[in-house]
Amino acid sequence: MDLTTAAASLSAFLLLVNLVSIALAWSQLERRRTLRPPGEQAPPVSIVVPARGVEPFTAETLERAFRLDWPSYELIFCVAHSDDAVVPAIRAAMARFPHIPTRLLTGDDRISGNPKLNNCVKGWEAAHHDWVILADSNVLMPRDYIQQMMGAWRADSGLVCSTPVGSRPDGFWAEVECAFLNTLQARWQYTGAAAGLGFAQGKSMLWSKPLLDANGGIYALAAEIAEDAAATKLVNGLGLKVHLVASPFEQPLGYRTREAVWSRQARWARLRRVTFPFFFAPEICVGAAIPLLLALIAAASAEVSLFWTTLAVLAAVYLPEYALAVAKGWYASPRLIPAMMVRDVMLPAVWLRGWVGGAIDWRGNTMNISTKSDEPEEVLSGA
Repeated sequence: MDLTTAAASLSAFLLLVNLVSIALAWSQLERRRTLRPPGEQAPPVSIVVPARGVEPFTAETLERAFRLDWPSYELIFCVAHSDDAVVPAIRAAMARFPHIPTRLLTGDDRISGNPKLNNCVKGWEAAHHDWVILADSNVLMPRDYIQQMMGAWRADSGLVCSTPVGSRPDGFWAEVECAFLNTLQARWQYTGAAAGLGFAQGKSMLWSKPLLDANGGIYALAAEIAEDAAATKLVNGLGLKVHLVASPFEQPLGYRTREAVWSRQARWARLRRVTFPFFFAPEICVGAAIPLLLALIAAASAEVSLFWTTLAVLAAVYLPEYALAVAKGWYASPRLIPAMMVRDVMLPAVWLRGWVGGAIDWRGNTMNISTKSDEPEEVLSGA
């Protein structure tokens, strides 16, 4: 096989894989709709929310947590340090909704190099109910948040999760973050679910407390530096599955800088690299960069127009991806396609960064992410 044929064939194959991934994710996802409130017989639920610092949408995300349509649930807010700026905001929300059973717990249990997991330990141990949701503080919970989570639980479930879907971007780099979170990362997570490869996502996780407690409790999630990676391996080891909600929940982004987007993506790449190297390795082929490069090599060798080749490849990649965002009610604007292009320019560098050791920034803290969750160069203090 000559160079032209090989490059053209591999480019076409990668474009087909991209299209199939969109089709599979499309089949798994539903457009957002509100479920009816459950009956009074619905089981009580504990929601553990690790929090740190005040963000632009903190007041709204806090209020949403107190307005859920579920007959009996408790909120347990966990903060590592009592002088954290988020503490007054939590107390103010608790005062506005005194009818919702709520506790604010402070303190830091160092069970791992994962600051969020450390922050959750006290909440998990204090939870009164058999169903526990671990929910990041920046999740914008809809009124039917618990219905969506509980409704995704099946007979063979060991865990139900929701990946974040970026919304309300302020500025171009926030749109780039939407392009990473939504039609790339969320899409591939739902593609994996369609293929029977369910991966946990730590943004929202519904656990059966008796199930996890019988298998090491929350301490078992310290087996990996990322609690969702540990959760995936634990659930699969039990012969159970990770299931995803039909319509993932929003994470409002607000303003983002280029440095913040790079730092977050580099950290996540490194986490994926050390926890699931077999699945991380082919990520270099995701996006438009590699198919386009191969197509241009083939076009140059065959003396075909480079301009029209570029246009055809970009249309094949981005039009179906944009259609997915529109069809599922995710953020979409004319600026999203340029944001996708910038994302795909970044992807090879992000992938390479995942293979390289060294310091990673985690919310203002510096750490080295190793393959051992209990051997970080520096143990972090925040969530």
